[in-house]
Amino acid sequence: MSDHTPFLPTRADSPPYSTKPRRRFLPTFGRPNNVGLFFGTAALSGILFHFLFFSLFVAPASNEWKLALPFSKSLPGLHRPEPTPNVFDHALPYPPPPPPSDHSHLPSPSTVPDARPDELTVEELRDLVAGTSGYFVRDFSLGLGWNNVRYIIEAALIQAKLLNRTLVLPSFVYARACEYNISVCADYAPMVNRGEAIGWSEWSSLPLEQQMGWRIPMSLMLNMTLLRQAHPSILVSDYLRLHGLPLETEFSNGAWQRESYHKNPTVFETNGSKTPSLFVIENKWYDPTGSIRVDSIPDNMKLRGHWSHASMSDETGPTGRWAEQTETPAFKLLMTALPENKFVLDWEAARGALTAGDGDETWDVESDEDLEKVLLDNGWEVLYTFRGALGMDYTKTVVDPVRQVAPRGTIRGLVEEYKDIKDDVLLLAGETHLGRKPGALRFTTTATRADFARIVLFHLHAVDKVFALAEKLDNRMSRLTEGRLWMGAHMRRGDFVRLGWAMENTPEAHITRVVQHLDAGREILQNLTNLTTYDIPNVKPDQAQLYREVPAADDPFYIATDERDPDALDIIASHGAVFFEDLLTIEDRRAFGWALMLTDVRALVEQAILARGAYFYAHSMSSVAGGITNMRAARGADPRTILLD
Repeated sequence: MSDHTPFLPTRADSPPYSTKPRRRFLPTFGRPNNVGLFFGTAALSGILFHFLFFSLFVAPASNEWKLALPFSKSLPGLHRPEPTPNVFDHALPYPPPPPPSDHSHLPSPSTVPDARPDELTVEELRDLVAGTSGYFVRDFSLGLGWNNVRYIIEAALIQAKLLNRTLVLPSFVYARACEYNISVCADYAPMVNRGEAIGWSEWSSLPLEQQMGWRIPMSLMLNMTLLRQAHPSILVSDYLRLHGLPLETEFSNGAWQRESYHKNPTVFETNGSKTPSLFVIENKWYDPTGSIRVDSIPDNMKLRGHWSHASMSDETGPTGRWAEQTETPAFKLLMTALPENKFVLDWEAARGALTAGDGDETWDVESDEDLEKVLLDNGWEVLYTFRGALGMDYTKTVVDPVRQVAPRGTIRGLVEEYKDIKDDVLLLAGETHLGRKPGALRFTTTATRADFARIVLFHLHAVDKVFALAEKLDNRMSRLTEGRLWMGAHMRRGDFVRLGWAMENTPEAHITRVVQHLDAGREILQNLTNLTTYDIPNVKPDQAQLYREVPAADDPFYIATDERDPDALDIIASHGAVFFEDLLTIEDRRAFGWALMLTDVRALVEQAILARGAYFYAHSMSSVAGGITNMRAARGADPRTILLD
């Protein structure tokens, strides 16, 4: 093995994937080929001559991204109408902070490190928390990918809002892949063994370089300023500063530390014994088998079911008690209609069961009003949530609201059980992510469901530069298609192939499937006339879907993928795919910064790119696809322009 270290990093995990050149639609810039000494000397001489001559006598050329044949034709009279701007009401109600008070008599928080410019001061943190009933914290599963971590944040946010508590998020997450040699990313972000940092054995059988991860600040992935417009939210590092604790105290796997985080009072507290008290919502209390967790129980529902508080036990935690339900024929019929191990029915399934009857009796439930009356009169309640892709909840989209029904006696309200807890810190312990609906609960009113959707769609965003770069690359895709609409897809490979979840095992079969769906998408775009949007208040249709020409049959299309094998990428590109690297320039990299070397950060940009395409196709089990669907819906995309299968 040569001991020579290359001047430029290899764009792959260590060791390099391959030195075989890839056939691409577009030229790749800034990737030198290996040449002999003679040619290297000649090239260097030519560069020096070119620099001296052209810098003195020729106007400098533009550094803009250039199109390669066959897509470099001029675009006469091209006009790209701007999407119709959507106006949203971002004013989300939560208790205002108390009026400023004089804290001059309290000691200065000298033990807290100086705040960075993007951090809140300890005084601002104190005032933010003072407007709520304390802190809401979680055991965050930082071993998951970003999109699943984001789903947990979404749930934690609505839980904190319902309980009027300041949400505390991890200060960092882990990027799982580097686009270059892993040592390059390690120069910019601390590199850790993910298994050791998280405590999971999932990656132990992989090559060592594939076990690595990079700890990156939450501020690279999430716009905290925008999030705070929806609800008071801070990071663990903020909590530690406010309590005079070293930032290194933050635990590596995202679990809330029951002792080390509770050693000190706030830096403004003179009584050293007044450390933060803790109440733990045990994992088994949250939604045990046979129960349905909801946001809160409305007064009229409590009256119907004669609900009352019950005494707390170690098995159930704080809970309530419903009066015993008479098992009427309708009640028993609906119970028999429940799927195995499920305790909710879809709205139309309930209608179908009651319409069919039990052989002796049928019910008139043709109208929604009649159906709801029969349900309420027979011990069932209407709940509100969101439909998952293909009946599953992997994508956790919040754009397709639906009704479900459940036996009244199974319903447990988060507000009723935990709103009155007086401890400083309220911890929801363990994992409550898998197998749950968006928000990890259902809603008892359409208003609270809409409030949750609005937060997810318009306040849980990546940082601004992600969207700025996505807009640039969207424009370059439009230039490739000569101003026509363009289409895109997400091809989940990597771990999906290993787990057997990929739609097709081979790259050839997978890209063939994608092309077939995009061909069908082109026909849908050709037939779009009256635009619709998802059921989201104040969102207007993106008129570009009508006024721009539909994609041509031989137009390139955008592919976001975690596939990194050069041969596989060649196969995908040969069908017309354009990748992230094809659209990116050196100037883009410089403007965005070092974080673009991390695959997880690039994925944020790619989600934002695909949110701008005219048609989108992806896997219904991919959390990446769920994020893209939410963004497209918020931009006013027609639901017919999205396919998850």
